[in-house]
Amino acid sequence: MAAAKRFPQAPAHPERVCWGCDRYCPVNAMRCGNGSDRTQHPSELFGEDWDQWGLCAEEAAAAPPEPLS
Repeated sequence: MAAAKRFPQAPAHPERVCWGCDRYCPVNAMRCGNGSDRTQHPSELFGEDWDQWGLCAEEAAAAPPEPLS
């Protein structure tokens, strides 16, 4: 069984690749047929710190809800 490819945190040129599946095809040669446009890398959509979001999600879920007044 083949291991899944590691998802790059900060690729040098994310605009050159379609990030919609595990193939990471060049924009001009998409093989999966994932629509007519490429899927953007999260750093293009949300900024360079995209991978830092949600790290406290487990702590927030474990905390008891605040009472409504």
